[in-house]
Amino acid sequence: MSTVHRCHPMPFGTRILEDGRVNFRLWAPAADKVELCLQGNAPEFRMLMAAKSDGWYGITTNIAASGFYYQYRINGEYYVPDPVSRYQPQDINGSSQVIDPDAWQWQDDDWKGLSWEDVVFYELHVGTFSEEGTFAGVKKHLDYLVDLGVTAIQLMPVADFPGRCNWGYDGVLPFAPDSSYGTPDDLKDLIETAHSKGLMIFNDVVYNHFGPEGNYLHLYAPAFFTNRFHTPWGDAIDFNPEHSHWVRQFFIHNALYWLEEYHFDGLRLDAVHAIFDDSTPDILEELAEAVRRGPGYDRRVYLVLENDNNAARYLRHNLPQPDRYFDAQWNDDLHHALHLLLTGETAGYYQDYSQQPMHLLGRCLTEGFAYQGETSLYRDGKRRGETSSDLPLTAFISFLQNHDQVGNRPLGERISSLCTPDSLRAATAMLLLMPSPPLLFMGQEWGCSQPFTYFVDFPGELGDKVNQGRLQGFARFPEFIDVEMHRKLPLPNDAETYQLAKLKWDESDQQPYRQWFEYHRELLHIRRHHIRHRIKGMVGGQAHYRLLNERAIFVQWRLNDDSTLILVANLGSEPAKVEYSCDGVMLFASDSAVNENHQQGCLSPWSVIFYLMEAEK
Repeated sequence: MSTVHRCHPMPFGTRILEDGRVNFRLWAPAADKVELCLQGNAPEFRMLMAAKSDGWYGITTNIAASGFYYQYRINGEYYVPDPVSRYQPQDINGSSQVIDPDAWQWQDDDWKGLSWEDVVFYELHVGTFSEEGTFAGVKKHLDYLVDLGVTAIQLMPVADFPGRCNWGYDGVLPFAPDSSYGTPDDLKDLIETAHSKGLMIFNDVVYNHFGPEGNYLHLYAPAFFTNRFHTPWGDAIDFNPEHSHWVRQFFIHNALYWLEEYHFDGLRLDAVHAIFDDSTPDILEELAEAVRRGPGYDRRVYLVLENDNNAARYLRHNLPQPDRYFDAQWNDDLHHALHLLLTGETAGYYQDYSQQPMHLLGRCLTEGFAYQGETSLYRDGKRRGETSSDLPLTAFISFLQNHDQVGNRPLGERISSLCTPDSLRAATAMLLLMPSPPLLFMGQEWGCSQPFTYFVDFPGELGDKVNQGRLQGFARFPEFIDVEMHRKLPLPNDAETYQLAKLKWDESDQQPYRQWFEYHRELLHIRRHHIRHRIKGMVGGQAHYRLLNERAIFVQWRLNDDSTLILVANLGSEPAKVEYSCDGVMLFASDSAVNENHQQGCLSPWSVIFYLMEAEK
């Protein structure tokens, strides 16, 4: 098998030249002087970096080499890591390390990715997915995921964050895999091994803010930030093209870097509704175009959004600009409608789904978004969303759980502890057999019992503030007014909170957990053999629904071969008298009493039936 080397060239960071010298470049427009500080066993060796035009500083030296530790010293006073560090062995405040990307000999040159219709996502957090909490720990369970029927692993962010544990959304050095998970080579080994087993891997990237600890850009490159907009996490990134060209390039190169140098199959862009840019093309469009014309030119590379604005325009293939599109978006609307039906919860954003939950669910199942410009009570009457009915349903990733919907709950409860087993079986069948790509959150497939709550490892006062903020945020919840209940809230900065989030793998082989695993595997088998190949190239506007009663629904999807996939479901706790007509073959029925001739009469509580009707010849 031939080997290949992968290195993404960048205008900043380190570059090992053919003659062995190392070039260092830093964009520091607010600095008066920048020194390169080489560190290691010998005393620190400082070299003045030459000031270049447009705020750049650079130096090339034969003293450094692969493996050398270094920092930059700003104005003779502040030591800072390289913002484009490829590795931080001593965490975010320590020295950066020169990494030679060509040292890893890739053996997956034949890997071109999977077709989008093959995608079944499995979101996991590297630190809690295995007992080791490392890339190597994830690698140990790849065969398990293949057996389950998963085809795409969605890693929560792996970019360097402060401390020993973090969800990853507080990262400050977006080019460096966090050292608590392993080395760059460990991550490359995980990706290469996944490819050898037919699994794609996606990276979650955060381009809307930097974390609150270890971000030194304010010292020498304040142009990264603007106070004209605010995010829930502080100052927004300034993407104004008139004066932030290199800020835009920083993030575009980051996307290209993960896709090229690490051979990721795709990226999920976190919370892009907190990215503010009214230029044309905006930063999202420019990034998508760079990816399509770069690593996506000769292999399958996918881009996924999280966007509370439901901006459907990013999901369209615009013929004048064919490369400025994203493949899919996480569909919170579907989750919220299903969650309300399963649990009865109507607080917070669930209030927007409380009036007509079945209608909104039907709209998600057939048009993608529930909110396509309607006013949102939760958002103080503001309009939310854009028309999405013309888009294929494969552009909407569906889920019953993800890190947010579990971890942002006060106690981190999973859906299996919030509803009945019958209702969860019904919702799971819908999730895994509808045309939209499904996403499972780690442990969901066996009904994992332990919670997953928000955790960090911040020093001193910052850690205390995060703990207090969590307590204050949930103090207004009626159930936490009681002092004893208040004490039960897991504190993000407590080491125990992180440990409790680790998966208990011994559960997965015990009952009733094993039954849940077999149920998920059975459904994914049906999807793979009867549905997957029929959704390739699906177009929008080919799905319809009608309500059979207040909790029963009939949905039909026209597939790419002119066959029709049909769903009949009673999502209520009472039997439903219904009438419908269907000549299709039954693919799945959650109610064992159902037979192929049962198309009128009574649906049992929480029953789901899928039919497949072949095209007329």
